[in-house]
Amino acid sequence: MVLQAGEGLLTTPAPRVLVATAVPAERDAVARAFPGPVIAAGVGPAAAAAATATALAGARHTLVVSAGIGGGFAPHAPVGSLVVADEITAADLGAETADGFLPVTDLGFGTVTHRPPAALVREAAAATGARTGAVLTVSTVTGTAARAAALRARHPGALAEAMEGFGVAEAAALHGVAVLEIRAVSNPVGPRDRAAWRIGEALAALTEAFGKLTPVLESWNPHDHR
Repeated sequence: MVLQAGEGLLTTPAPRVLVATAVPAERDAVARAFPGPVIAAGVGPAAAAAATATALAGARHTLVVSAGIGGGFAPHAPVGSLVVADEITAADLGAETADGFLPVTDLGFGTVTHRPPAALVREAAAATGARTGAVLTVSTVTGTAARAAALRARHPGALAEAMEGFGVAEAAALHGVAVLEIRAVSNPVGPRDRAAWRIGEALAALTEAFGKLTPVLESWNPHDHR
């Protein structure tokens, strides 16, 4: 807030939005269209959480966006599409048992899901044409059809898989800051077929998305969307 001395005029600046990507290529793709701070936080949830928490501690923010490319669950999120997370879930945080996978919450610890503000999700999806659904955070990228099917069975609403969203969301929660995640789909989740990856196209889609998303982010007021 800025108070003009002698005038009694109180104005509120636009929200300060931080965007966290994994690697420099994603950072640069976002920065081509987004004028605010963008960091390459590193690959995986631990690196993303550490770098995001550090950045949030150094300046005042109202929103942090986890952004980048990721895998899409076919046919729900085909290559080239955009996904805005209505749920950010750590898909492999837990324990393997004889009866299958148990999330860490079933063991009596922590959390595995963060939910971005619903109104912001709707506005972001409307602006960019993105699909909305769960984005799963994994520490090991899925490389088989069997694991892809198992993840979808456990998370029927999942549209995409990436490696940083939950870490960014944990850092945001620690600092009391809202979180959003957006992914441009570069490849199908499942068997690793590099010939099917469309990384350049996904990065271009990410730039285009932030050209449309920036006005939504800059005008978003957390006090109006509880």
